[in-house]
Amino acid sequence: MKKLALAAVISASLFGATQANAADYVIDTDGAHAFVQFKISHLGYSWLLGRFNDFEGTFSYDEANPSAAKVDVTIDVASLDSNHAERDKHLRSADFFDVSKYPQAKFVSTSYTPNGDGTGVMKGNFTLHGTTKEIAIDVKEIGAGQDPWGGFRRGFEGSVTLTPAEFGMDYDLGPASETVEIFLSIEGIRQ
Repeated sequence: MKKLALAAVISASLFGATQANAADYVIDTDGAHAFVQFKISHLGYSWLLGRFNDFEGTFSYDEANPSAAKVDVTIDVASLDSNHAERDKHLRSADFFDVSKYPQAKFVSTSYTPNGDGTGVMKGNFTLHGTTKEIAIDVKEIGAGQDPWGGFRRGFEGSVTLTPAEFGMDYDLGPASETVEIFLSIEGIRQ
């Protein structure tokens, strides 16, 4: 009887620990602790860097079962900022993002494959410029822990290279500018 009771206590403890590790997070855009940035070659001579200032999202992560991780992010494409107003106006036009017709971009994960070393690959459906394609984002866990305000935070970074023409944006910037690198730095607050 004691063995059965002990097994039940151990089982309940393990189950409770697993449940305690599973958590939902809201991406901390209000505190500016998250970024979606891009880098594209400018005619093969230099780099154009920019970001999307307005986006929101959530993610779920369980240390005991990282492969169950999920992410859902929506980007306000009109918030594009390359630090040059005239260029941003052109990028928002029908030549590129056509924000009046396609105001949002969205990523919804479909799977996460951890490598066992704090890195992994997050696959999901990315919708941009009215086109949805599966993409794979290389992910690295940055850290997790208590914050000074009594909350718990978790952070990741990720990167992916996209071909704008695959999303219907085929404005010719030359062969050096056929792809764009996207860098994500995401800090979430546990709910």
